[in-house]
Amino acid sequence: MAAVRIQQKVQKVQQEQHVQRAPRKKQKRSVRWTVGEKLVFVSFLAFALYSSVTIISNQFTIYHVNKEVQQLQANIQEQEKQNRDLYVQVQELSTYERILAKAKELGLTLNENNVKVVQD
Repeated sequence: MAAVRIQQKVQKVQQEQHVQRAPRKKQKRSVRWTVGEKLVFVSFLAFALYSSVTIISNQFTIYHVNKEVQQLQANIQEQEKQNRDLYVQVQELSTYERILAKAKELGLTLNENNVKVVQD
């Protein structure tokens, strides 16, 4: 009887070894992040978000400033053109012949003894 019990124990051990030798299914390992890793990751995300918003904000501001500069340059060019046109008009209206004609039209006469030459 003792031999039967020993033989049964040996068979159980062999069966257990046979069961243990069966290929194990790979279990998915769940990734465990430590508090420090989470803090670093969240800090990185916050920095990336802040940097993105800052860059976009600065680009938006630069765009508007450039637009204003271009508008001011266009206004300056328009004003310079008007100034040149007015200068030409002043030169045309201040000719000696025109002033003399306008004076005669208003009934003034030219007294050559009373004329003084003024130079700029």
